[in-house]
Amino acid sequence: MGIGGISMWQLLILLLIVVLVFGTKRLRNMGGDLGAAVKGFRKGMEDPGNEAEEKLEADQIPSEKRSNAASEESAKSKPSST
Repeated sequence: MGIGGISMWQLLILLLIVVLVFGTKRLRNMGGDLGAAVKGFRKGMEDPGNEAEEKLEADQIPSEKRSNAASEESAKSKPSST
């Protein structure tokens, strides 16, 4: 007895028919695509808010550098009163 009342021979025959219909190369590609989809799904389910926070932090860093550079340039362009 196999899985759900299907014997081992029936499963082997079904596997043989699937391989004959689709071919090993296409089955390998479909398996890789399925694995990549599951991996992406798991990554997305881990912490969806974490990605938004990382993007926000990455966006803030250059803006801080730009504001520091702008303040330095304005300080250089102003003549000192001393």
